[in-house]
Amino acid sequence: MKARFDTVSYLCSKLVTNIYSTSFSLATRLLYKSIRKDIYNIYGFVRFADEIVDSFHDYDKESLFNKFSHDLELALQDRISLNPILNSFQHTFHKYAIDKEFVNAFMRSMRLDLYKTTYLTEEDFKAYIYGSADVVGLMCLKVFVKGDQQRFDDLKDAAMALGSAFQKVNFLRDLKTDHDVLNRSYFPNIDLNNLNEISKRQIIDDIERDFEIGRTGIKKLPIEAKFGVFMAYRYYKQLLKKLKKTPALQIKQTRIRVSNPKKIELLMRSYVKYQLNLM
Repeated sequence: MKARFDTVSYLCSKLVTNIYSTSFSLATRLLYKSIRKDIYNIYGFVRFADEIVDSFHDYDKESLFNKFSHDLELALQDRISLNPILNSFQHTFHKYAIDKEFVNAFMRSMRLDLYKTTYLTEEDFKAYIYGSADVVGLMCLKVFVKGDQQRFDDLKDAAMALGSAFQKVNFLRDLKTDHDVLNRSYFPNIDLNNLNEISKRQIIDDIERDFEIGRTGIKKLPIEAKFGVFMAYRYYKQLLKKLKKTPALQIKQTRIRVSNPKKIELLMRSYVKYQLNLM
């Protein structure tokens, strides 16, 4: 029965989320059960594409990515795939009528990671961020509002800003790996070979502007999604706070993390703020 295979597919996407990201899986578990599965399905898809371009150094990444892209198109067209991650994603894609251009933009940005190493202009940087992060936020927003186009349009800018903020925090946190291992430099007009406190401050100011826009949208989210997204927001704000306190030279030398005990503390404090409507 197809239903049994769909269940296996969903469990694969959930497993991918739990193994690859403790913070995202925690935030997802705080969503209402009615939408949780579809967020796992979206995360599984975007994580697999990202892994191809970021991790499979001993293989032909371009060939793997081309095959994944081809299988994605067939999955969306045929409404089934023997790749369980794509099978679960196509289900969510069709259920909420997700805009195909969001998927296309995401895949374009992932493909850039196969060969593009430096973003010299603000325009190129914004285009990459839109595809790698903003549209992921928009796909999730489609699920949060259950396909309601009016609510989607009202919250779209905030969702994109929050996606941008999360991605830029990741870039700053992963500066060492991106620069030293993957030979990538995302931030335009910033010399990562000579990152200093002024440059770091410029990056953080930009992220904080995105966070402020994103926070206004969290307040307007449906009840099913609000606390989970608020928790993700609080986690990334905490991570940015740690990055802000870390000297620029140290950021280039190590990967800053939020400890598991701190995540639990954040969860408890966030729940209190949420219950008291102090978001």
